[in-house]
Amino acid sequence: MKPNVSSRARWAFALSLAAVAAAAAAAYAVTAGRYATYEIRSREPVSGLIAGAPVEFHGVEVGQVREVRLADPRSVRVLLAVRRDAPVSSATVATITGRGLATRGFTGYVYVSLEDRGAPGAPLAVPKDGAHPVIASAPAQTVSLDTTMGELNESVQRVTALLEGTLDRGTVASMKQSLASLEQLTRTLAANNGRIESFLANAERASARMQPLLQSSDDVLHSLRTRILPETQQTLVRLDDLSTSTRQRMGVILDNTERASTQLQPLLQSGNETVRALQLQLLPEAQRTLARMEHLSSTLDDTATRIQRNPSVLWRGARPVPVGPGEAQ
Repeated sequence: MKPNVSSRARWAFALSLAAVAAAAAAAYAVTAGRYATYEIRSREPVSGLIAGAPVEFHGVEVGQVREVRLADPRSVRVLLAVRRDAPVSSATVATITGRGLATRGFTGYVYVSLEDRGAPGAPLAVPKDGAHPVIASAPAQTVSLDTTMGELNESVQRVTALLEGTLDRGTVASMKQSLASLEQLTRTLAANNGRIESFLANAERASARMQPLLQSSDDVLHSLRTRILPETQQTLVRLDDLSTSTRQRMGVILDNTERASTQLQPLLQSGNETVRALQLQLLPEAQRTLARMEHLSSTLDDTATRIQRNPSVLWRGARPVPVGPGEAQ
């Protein structure tokens, strides 16, 4: 008996499902042969990381996230499907990174970034317990748009509070007063613009006149360097030589003085004896002689007075003095 139309349709549908299943199995087998599974573990929050998120190696997409789940209450286990030709080694470090406002969605996405750090490493070994090779992980760098907006809001609030605390009424009044003073200064400068230009012109002329003065100062400095300073140096050298010679001569004089002081002792001794003789012999005789000379001087004065009164005494001689009353002959 020939099969009916419904039986043929069922068989055709079954064959189609089998063909699709076979194609899916073949595709899975091909894909599984091209990709290797790795594991990363993190103790930081991985918000936004989902299955199917890209895995990039130095900015080039090399796979996808297969699974994200909790390993324990404080750590997360992430499985990665990475192409076998990707240079994953023991020097590779995985970082969970977030990109905001990127090409993969308006709010951005979270992905896994792989980078080699340090010297080239060896291929990752498969653990003995049959688990997947573990890639070292770095601290996550996920910054979402909500977090950014929250931080921006906090920053704006801090700036607003700072401005409110700074720009109080007194500060605003001082700023207004400063602006008024600045405006008045501007008006004053505008009113005295001619004077300022005259001052600048005078300053320019004065600067032109300063050139000869600077030239003469250069000449004076040149003269000081070439003539006065060398002569001064020579004079100082001569003074140094003179000082040295003077010190030598003073040394000779002090030596001679010291020797002479040793020879003065006998002279002083003889001087003492001479002074003693003067005191004991010559001075008494001289005193007696002076007394006689004084007496002689008095006599001469008396004679001169008599001659002055009576010059005839010179040829008549002195008359005897009359005897007074009651005096004997």
